[in-house]
Amino acid sequence: MKQKDAFTDRKKDADAAKARMLEKFKSRPAADDPAVLEREATRLQLSMAKAEREAARALDKKSRHEAAVAAAAKAEALLKEQQETARQAQILEREKAERENREKNIIDEAARKAARDARYAARKTRK
Repeated sequence: MKQKDAFTDRKKDADAAKARMLEKFKSRPAADDPAVLEREATRLQLSMAKAEREAARALDKKSRHEAAVAAAAKAEALLKEQQETARQAQILEREKAERENREKNIIDEAARKAARDARYAARKTRK
């Protein structure tokens, strides 16, 4: 019989729990209750404020990204300009070296011709 009592006790406990749950839902205020409407308005304000903060954050992130892209483009343009300047300096240096080399060759050629002419003249004077 002890088993039957245990079952009835459990059954009573379950019924009491169901009744408490029903009472909890029955005691819930209606959707048009001022307290419920106030809570919903507060939630709506909070969600709108959150949406505004997210939009501001996204805008800030976008503007920072655009600024970074602009800075990268500016740095790249500056680098290209520096590279072009360096390339032009190399070209000028190479042209200067070639000009000096040609002048040296001309001077050396003139010295060789003068030495040759001096040898010819010395040979003619000996004859």
